[in-house]
Amino acid sequence: MKTVWIDPGHGGKDPGAVGIGVLEKDVVLNISLGVKKRLEAEYEGVKVQLSRSTDVFLELRERTDAANKAGADLLVSIHCNAGGGAGGFESFRYTGASAASRSLQNVLHTEIMALLKPFNVRDRGQKAANLHMVRESKMPAVLTENLFIDVASDASKLKRKDVIDALIAGHVLGIAKYLGLKKKEEKPVSNLNRDIHVVSSWAASAWEEMTKNGYVDGSRPGAPVTREENAVMMNRLRKNLLQLIAGNREQLAEMEKRLQAIEAAEITK
Repeated sequence: MKTVWIDPGHGGKDPGAVGIGVLEKDVVLNISLGVKKRLEAEYEGVKVQLSRSTDVFLELRERTDAANKAGADLLVSIHCNAGGGAGGFESFRYTGASAASRSLQNVLHTEIMALLKPFNVRDRGQKAANLHMVRESKMPAVLTENLFIDVASDASKLKRKDVIDALIAGHVLGIAKYLGLKKKEEKPVSNLNRDIHVVSSWAASAWEEMTKNGYVDGSRPGAPVTREENAVMMNRLRKNLLQLIAGNREQLAEMEKRLQAIEAAEITK
């Protein structure tokens, strides 16, 4: 089981960057909760822990101490940027980062930017800095700066669900790729509320015809089909096809005899 530590920056009395109708603490918590939900729902063998899951304030030391104590396999601290300019996305590792942290940053940055490209987000690059969250973490650690709160074009994007979804998906894909996580197999979802004894309107005519031709017995049209039931239907179809082929052969043989008789009669004339 891999443990991923997600750190939503700021919170509580610390709003982080305050921009054009958005607060950094709210945006990064939204992204972080989405990363946890998707990563655990879509991949096997992974547990996601958060520094905070609500709007509370935590000191930086509290965050890294908790991550180190949990023995997390990696840490991603999620933030939004400020300071004006052209806006964009960038990521940070520690100035003395390990090779593992460099690898995590490269994979994470690449996956996030790939999903932000359709939204014309500027790539500000992969950077290094003496930041507490990446310096004091004992595991591979990266801090992401997800657009600029105080740049109008970026702020408007951060209000869009599709952009937030892209940021979430980019973080998820980067983390999964770095850890080599395996995707869960999708399980078919059945409608538990339907009456299995009533045929759906869109299938009524086909169900009636299949029943008349003996492929099904006409009962429980809405029930799941077992492999045994599939085998029975396929075998009935096989037998019918063999009979059809045999019947065609007999008809062809009869036609051939008639043609030979006609040819013989023509010769004797």
